[in-house]
Amino acid sequence: MKKFIIPLFLMISGTIFSQVSVGTSSQNNNRWTFGGGIGFGFGSNNYFNLSAAPRVGYRLTNDLEGGVLGSISWQKSNAYSSTMLGVGPFLNYYIARTFYLSANYQHYFINYKDKIYDFKANEDEEALYLGGGYMQRIGNNSFMQIGLMYNVLWKENSSIFSSGLVPNIGFVIGL
Repeated sequence: MKKFIIPLFLMISGTIFSQVSVGTSSQNNNRWTFGGGIGFGFGSNNYFNLSAAPRVGYRLTNDLEGGVLGSISWQKSNAYSSTMLGVGPFLNYYIARTFYLSANYQHYFINYKDKIYDFKANEDEEALYLGGGYMQRIGNNSFMQIGLMYNVLWKENSSIFSSGLVPNIGFVIGL
């Protein structure tokens, strides 16, 4: 699986680099940033997951960015299916354009259907992710971000998520 995911992210990076490099001046006066990430997974029992997480930010200073991010995830297996939509604000602090610290709040709307027990549920859940990571320049003002976040609101027996720890890979244009 790793042999498939890493080349996919490299292809996406190359695509973003080629789109950003054309017509971009070295002087970046625009304070808006755009980015996000996509993901998918396969597993046993015909498990499939597809997700997207777009984000729009504004550089408050050269090293501080705030904005809004969203997420949508669709999961399906032989036993269940679910759709999850999340939205909330984020704040990133950049250290020498090599590392970043991040905080983001997400409010999730979850639609869950258990196929075995014929059970349906609509739930809401809140998450406050704190963490950080490494940034790699992929263009004039474009970066790939690789990091680790922890949901400080996560509770083992009352959350739909299996863990509070979340690895992430994303892209940002406009820094």
